[in-house]
Amino acid sequence: MTLLVTGGAGFIGSNFVHHWLGQSDETLVNLDALTYAGNLGNLARWTRDARHVFVKGDIGDRALVDHLLHAHRPRAVIHFAAESHVDRSIHGPTDFIQTNVVGTFQLLEAARAHWMGLADSDRQGFRFLHVSTDEVYGSLSPTEAPFTETRAFEPNSPYSASKAASDHLVRAWHHTYGMPVLTTHCSNNYGPYHFPEKLIPLVIHNALAGKPLPIYGDGQQIRDWLYVQDHCSAIARVLQAGVTGQTYNIGGWNEKPNLEVVHTICHLLDQMRPRNDGRAYAEQITYVADRPGHDRRYAIDARKIERELAWRPAESFETGIRKTIAWYLDHQDWVSDVTSGAYRQWVDQHYG
Repeated sequence: MTLLVTGGAGFIGSNFVHHWLGQSDETLVNLDALTYAGNLGNLARWTRDARHVFVKGDIGDRALVDHLLHAHRPRAVIHFAAESHVDRSIHGPTDFIQTNVVGTFQLLEAARAHWMGLADSDRQGFRFLHVSTDEVYGSLSPTEAPFTETRAFEPNSPYSASKAASDHLVRAWHHTYGMPVLTTHCSNNYGPYHFPEKLIPLVIHNALAGKPLPIYGDGQQIRDWLYVQDHCSAIARVLQAGVTGQTYNIGGWNEKPNLEVVHTICHLLDQMRPRNDGRAYAEQITYVADRPGHDRRYAIDARKIERELAWRPAESFETGIRKTIAWYLDHQDWVSDVTSGAYRQWVDQHYG
């Protein structure tokens, strides 16, 4: 038995690899293009483990994907691979359309050909699990109910529009061709191996380096925070018991304004790694111009996955953020490795 995972060297994908190989003897074929956020260092633990087969390549390379499906005959494809940063999509949307839309189309077509060629018993058990985002739903007002699986899509950035398009393709391949697909929409993830361009790892990194902690606008943008290992356990549960054609929202039940998140990180760092001068990390907070079209609030209603699949996150934000900070403090060599010159130039460009 084998899984094909796309994007398994990225943040969420690599955490899923750790989760899966930590509890299963099943072989996992990991296809990743190793763009800026893909890092084989995330997977060093499995370098000599025969269950982990890494292949460097693009999901849009149809010949390569066809070869992998033919050679390994996976029982499921779990599709993490995506361009995923809103700021980058604003300044360079082309890569997002190419990877998230065209790449997903190519992967779907390869998976469909593979699925149609399986014996009847294997066809019934095959799954294509598409990992998406709550950002496809748009933005919520402070008083609106959280996103449910039936909410209409209203994407507001090139990133979320490209993910919404890929979601529509997955749905269409199920309804048109009968492909056994599953789709998940997650809230904001945080945890180990998170590339330091997103809010939480950026704040930890900058705080320790004595740099400003940049806050967009007034910092009152609200997100639902989900510890990444909880997300991975939810994906495994959806793969195991999800109903084909269905969508499952995965959330952490942790709505927090960005500014509160930053203050929490600063408070914990004051305890766990105090500044040499004895002053508070919160003194490094600085406000920068808000990004264009910044969604005000995301919130996930995750009652469906709890009700139908008996899944609920194990971590609160308070326990998850403490674990996350401890991981970064213990893995400063990993942080140094990923914060290349190109990364520093990008942060300077966007946060000035």
